[in-house]
Amino acid sequence: MLKLEDWMDIKGMQREGRSIKAIARLTGFSRNTVRRVLRESAPKPLPKPVRGSALDQHRDYARQRFEACGLSAVRLLEEIRAQGYTGSIWTLRRFLARLAGERRRQARLTVRFETGPGEQAQADWAECGRLPGGFGHLVRVYAFVMVLSFSRMLYLEFTPSMRLPTLLRCHNNAFAFFGGWPRSILYDNMKQVRIGPGQMNPRLLDFARYHDFTPKTHRPYRPRTKGKVERAIQYLQNNFLNGREFADLADLQARGQHWRDHVANVRVHATTGRRPFDLWAQEGLAPVASRSPYAVYDIHSAKAGFDGWVRFGRSRYSVPPEFAGTPVEVRHLGGRLLICRGDVIVAEHRLAERAGQSVADPAHVAALWRAALPRPVPPAPRPALTAAVAQRGLQVYEEALQ
Repeated sequence: MLKLEDWMDIKGMQREGRSIKAIARLTGFSRNTVRRVLRESAPKPLPKPVRGSALDQHRDYARQRFEACGLSAVRLLEEIRAQGYTGSIWTLRRFLARLAGERRRQARLTVRFETGPGEQAQADWAECGRLPGGFGHLVRVYAFVMVLSFSRMLYLEFTPSMRLPTLLRCHNNAFAFFGGWPRSILYDNMKQVRIGPGQMNPRLLDFARYHDFTPKTHRPYRPRTKGKVERAIQYLQNNFLNGREFADLADLQARGQHWRDHVANVRVHATTGRRPFDLWAQEGLAPVASRSPYAVYDIHSAKAGFDGWVRFGRSRYSVPPEFAGTPVEVRHLGGRLLICRGDVIVAEHRLAERAGQSVADPAHVAALWRAALPRPVPPAPRPALTAAVAQRGLQVYEEALQ
């Protein structure tokens, strides 16, 4: 069999000017072989012998079972041994390892697509560690990031919470920053957005209906389908957060806004080749002036006590006596507190100025006193005689004594 070294020797002898007859005599190959090599521009690869495997007759079954159930090599070995497999478990394991590698490769495949102006934004959270909070305690800090998919214009805000009211407030602030909102927003499968399979959070849906945009979530286990905001978060972490220290949340917020406005939104984007700030004017968002800001409440579940008070924080608030002992919702908006039963507001109070304060509506207190006062007990009815009593004169008794 002709090896690579033999092929190179024949070519070298030709360059030295030797004839085909001389090359054949010196190498031991036939003249036809020498002629064939001299006609070739590159050596032909040696054909690999096709070897059979004991697994050949069982590959389709093993592939089907692995893809359907993810069975291990030990489990599959039991099943195909019963079908006549005589090979080793190592042959089966090498085959399953190739299948697992192909599955991982398929899972990473992503179709990159671009959206038109005003069509989509992508939003997500990123954890940023801990910073000093009140009373010397460290608090967790999160970054809310929203990116307009067409222009890559970025909004950034740091918060100490990822609760739904905080998420909605960040949306209000982002819409004010962008000057409007797109026709759809793509989210992670976070519980603030999707509370179950096929079930969106009702409060987020109400927020979306108010602004007339469509909320969407990426495919499960495929966060790369919202890759624009994922890459924006990586850019935030590498270009701004990494290697910097911040005194507190206020310091982080101020420096983050400066980075957003003077670095992130004015650099030339690697994908679009344009500055996000320059493409922003082409977005054509729904104007923020067309809606007043959505009222965002902090909602807490509570139960009104039988004394007519609801505890919120470290203070108490009165409710009408007919709602004593019933579950209620406490909605906190700014300096006001609304106590609701379903969609009905049963009490409205100013927020307590200090801990331990009792905030009462005089009408609630008066109604509670009226309901709690003992009521007069009516006299018990006298029993009626059912049998007639015979009436006799005194002369009857006088006659009996004679």
